[in-house]
Amino acid sequence: MRSDERRRRVRGALAGASVYLVLIAGAVLTLAPFVLSVMTSLKTSRQLATEPALAAPQPATGRNYSALFGAGEGFGHALAVTALVVVVVLIGQLSFSILAAFAFARLRFPGRDALFWVYLATLMIPPSVTLVPLYLMMTEAGLRNTFWGLVLPYLFGSPYAVFLLREYFRGIPQDLVDAARLDGAGPVRVLLQLVLPLSRPVIATLAVITVVTHWNNFIWPLIITSGNTWQVVTVATASLQSQYNGNWTLVMAATTLAIAPLLIVFLIFQRQIVRSIAITGFR
Repeated sequence: MRSDERRRRVRGALAGASVYLVLIAGAVLTLAPFVLSVMTSLKTSRQLATEPALAAPQPATGRNYSALFGAGEGFGHALAVTALVVVVVLIGQLSFSILAAFAFARLRFPGRDALFWVYLATLMIPPSVTLVPLYLMMTEAGLRNTFWGLVLPYLFGSPYAVFLLREYFRGIPQDLVDAARLDGAGPVRVLLQLVLPLSRPVIATLAVITVVTHWNNFIWPLIITSGNTWQVVTVATASLQSQYNGNWTLVMAATTLAIAPLLIVFLIFQRQIVRSIAITGFR
């Protein structure tokens, strides 16, 4: 009996160690490109050419970062434009998606479910299909190479955001909504004072998804803008790769700066994201 119990303990310990080894290997594979990007950005071009790629910068230099913000690069302007675009799109996406999701989840009107499923079916359309029509619409409206040309296609919510919020709103107990209505609360008050406070985790998750998606958006800004006035960070990084094809230290500095805000956003909202996953359980 004791030997069998000992064998079970050994097998359990080996299984636990195997799981941790797999997780550690996955973490290394995931984090290695980011670590390499930071290390490369702190090297000079000569160090990168003469030393192994995995060697630590000796000495580390911030020359690449200072060059990015020089008058000739304008990378700081691209960061500011991207941040402004993301903030405006985030406000629009959350506002209109919350209103639409609440209507689909809690209000009753003719054709509600049919309209929702038709709207949700637009998720099946590849974004590349709508690029040319959107470009022609923005050009005819005189919005090409403007700020509003960048944000208008994404400002009024998205099917995914409406779907995510609708499912979460439907999970709120009906008894709470009925109790609020018995107290004289109308739809707006129910939304603002009951539904939204209970939905903070999923709203935080949607905010992170929206920020990451539109911070990394590349195709639409590349098509609708030209020049440096409304150039976003992804397009600016791509232009650096073509303009300085051999200067990978400068390109890695731009990549590191582009990634850093996303890491900060995730660190700020990671608890809300985990809580959202735990509450919804992806049922």
